[in-house]
Amino acid sequence: MKSASLSLALATLALSSAACATSKLDMSTTAPTPDRRVGLRPGAMNAGEATWNLRVVSKTRPSEKFAGVTNSDLSFSGSDVIQGNYNGFQVWDISNPKKPKLKIGYLCPASQSDVSVYKNLLFVSGEGMSGRLDCGTQGVHDSVSTDRLRGIRIFDISDITNAKYIGNVQTCRGSHTHTVVDDPNDKENVYIYVSGSAGVRSPNELAGCSKLAPDQDPNSALFRIEVIKVPLAHPELASIVSSPRIFADLTEAATHAETPQDIAAAATAAAAARAAGGFTAQVRGMEFVLPLGFVQPMLDSIVKARQGSDAPTGADSAALRGAIQSIVDAIVGAPPPGTRNGVRPGPTQCHDITVYPAIGLAGGACGGYGLLLDIRDVSHPKRIGAVADSNFSFWHSATFNNDGTKLLFTDEWGGGGQPRCRATDKYEWGADAIFTLSGDTMRFQSYYKMPAPQTPNENCVAHNGSLIPIPGRDVMVQAWYQGGISVFDWTDAAHPKEIAYYDRGPMDSTKFVGAGSWSAYWYNGYIVSSEIARGLDILELQPSGFLSQNEIDAAKLVHFDYLNVQDQPKLVWPASFVVARAYLDQLGRSNGLAPDKVAAARSALARAERLSGPQRRDALTQLATQLNPESRGGPVVVVGGVPIDSRAVDQGKLGTLAATVQDLANATR
Repeated sequence: MKSASLSLALATLALSSAACATSKLDMSTTAPTPDRRVGLRPGAMNAGEATWNLRVVSKTRPSEKFAGVTNSDLSFSGSDVIQGNYNGFQVWDISNPKKPKLKIGYLCPASQSDVSVYKNLLFVSGEGMSGRLDCGTQGVHDSVSTDRLRGIRIFDISDITNAKYIGNVQTCRGSHTHTVVDDPNDKENVYIYVSGSAGVRSPNELAGCSKLAPDQDPNSALFRIEVIKVPLAHPELASIVSSPRIFADLTEAATHAETPQDIAAAATAAAAARAAGGFTAQVRGMEFVLPLGFVQPMLDSIVKARQGSDAPTGADSAALRGAIQSIVDAIVGAPPPGTRNGVRPGPTQCHDITVYPAIGLAGGACGGYGLLLDIRDVSHPKRIGAVADSNFSFWHSATFNNDGTKLLFTDEWGGGGQPRCRATDKYEWGADAIFTLSGDTMRFQSYYKMPAPQTPNENCVAHNGSLIPIPGRDVMVQAWYQGGISVFDWTDAAHPKEIAYYDRGPMDSTKFVGAGSWSAYWYNGYIVSSEIARGLDILELQPSGFLSQNEIDAAKLVHFDYLNVQDQPKLVWPASFVVARAYLDQLGRSNGLAPDKVAAARSALARAERLSGPQRRDALTQLATQLNPESRGGPVVVVGGVPIDSRAVDQGKLGTLAATVQDLANATR
């Protein structure tokens, strides 16, 4: 048996060798200066790129029928990535992440085609006015039509190369996003929370839809979400089972005004649109260009009203132009339903909901508020907490940390189509807000925003991301549209810190063109990004001064059979030596344990790994006992032959390490 000093020397030699092998990597804990993301060459597929502590594994262009159309969110099943697109969805086989292969491009237009999977089922959101029940590409040209699909489409993907459209559930406000909820107490059904942000449909299009305030009509489609129950044996029989009014009694939250530069830019854009024959309207003091998708159905209805069969005429356009401001006022300008004594109500719908069934909670990002929901009764979620922030404009999405003690909300100020990462924009605008959780109380701790200033021609704002399963830390990867991808550590909720990034230059340096990462999610060892215009990107974390190879390898031990990020799973790591080493790396990085003590513990762990059977189990049990803070009889203990003053260590992390080593011992046969 080697002496403790010899073991320590061998461990030190091994560490030195590893350092030499990775000398080309950036092992510092200082971000590159100047920031590599600033001043990148513009271009569509040939833009300049900047990476730090990430490696680009592959970049895949959209398939033919989806090129030039917005790519949206992602879901995962086995080795497949399902990528939503406003034209439908694409399925990519990433079993070889260096060369993703297209399995199927399913053409079925309906913005924004938010996607989720559950076993053999695929759910797709539809909210736009042009989505059809039959998946046709010709659109819907009447303002009221029974051909229109606004809600949830259901596909059987038992054979994902031959996806079968088996049913749909129509809702009064459509489905901008949705969240699959796996009820731990109900194995016969799966549930869907529907968030629809569009206006309420006419009851002539879908019976029972009402846009009156709830005190005027108890069946109002406002101030509620929909809960759909999907029987797994007969998913075609899915239906709405409740419409919880989780917004009751909330009033309009304070928010900030637009910047003077943006007000001026909006006026310039509106003048140009009017000169070109476009339609504009005033909304709360700003003139906006109205999208064709909003205007065209009204023009088509005017043509139909005069029993015409031709395209809209100049007279038709003039008639609509004269009425458009009053139409917009009726939608957004007049006091909304629910206004009482001049006090405007809070949100009438969520943008997105993230559920965490393992802890019975959900985070609702709901326009002007961030909500905390109790979802222990899945079909009847209840609001138990709400926060507002005048720096936020549009609460967009939510993420819990793994132990459920923190909740992060994103602010999609500008709707994702505006530049909000310019040098002139405040750090707090279009950022993340991080809260700690205690019971039903959310306490604000800090903001996080991708730190590199972007150009006025790049849409950039906080968007979709997920946890990276690094044991003992809260690390997240997040999409920022044309701000690229940012990886940051928010273990210290008051001081989040960026640790890696990837970015491209703007699509165009002369004018605004929407693009960038819509979603960036960790899945089975890789970061997968849905690029709005450029396709599908796959990246891999690199070891650095912020993140060790052991931590990356430990994260790769967490494997999902399928994943919907908004149905947040509990991360659990198997008993593994690499997990124990990851905790030791963290103790060393944070000075939670002196360097020589960390080396001694590494040496003892390495010695145990070389053993087998009862000898390994006994060595691990001995090490776990030495590490466990609760087993100490005094302030000084001995680990691997080296005395440790327990008053100078991170007790919590050391306790976690001890439990991990004990799990290893228990797993040894």
